[in-house]
Amino acid sequence: MQKVLNGNTYVFGNNIDTDQIYPGRFVEFTDVEDVAKYAMFGADPDFTKKVKKGDFIVAGTNFGCGSSREHAAITLKAVGVGAIIAESFARIFYRNAINLGLPLIVCPNIAKMIQTGDSLTLDLHSGKIKNEKGLIATAEPMSEYVLNILESGGIKPLIKQQLEAQNNV
Repeated sequence: MQKVLNGNTYVFGNNIDTDQIYPGRFVEFTDVEDVAKYAMFGADPDFTKKVKKGDFIVAGTNFGCGSSREHAAITLKAVGVGAIIAESFARIFYRNAINLGLPLIVCPNIAKMIQTGDSLTLDLHSGKIKNEKGLIATAEPMSEYVLNILESGGIKPLIKQQLEAQNNV
């Protein structure tokens, strides 16, 4: 996994809930390709037509509030979102996303500094967020444990790697 990410931004407000990220009426879909078609559908029905692999979602507070279903994190990873940078995240959404290998970055006041379409560089290790003019913010650093999960592609691949390493001892 790359530790320095580049992409364009899509800015959303506060309290973007899981029904805006992935509306419940689509929960019947289980194939990842089908799930990806409805990313952010409740907030912006055209999001999947605009987003490119590696782009960022930027949001205010409490991103991912609402239900605990994993579909919300799955759809964002499946559509290719490189990372989500928000002022805060709902706890269960945060764990679901990290466990799936989707980087979530906590950065106070970020939604006021970024506009949709801005081009950003994000260093996952240092938390530095830059635009074409230079440094604009420093996010809360991720723990080594979370970085290890992300570098492994999620919690399941990490556990699989650890079990294989134990078996080879």
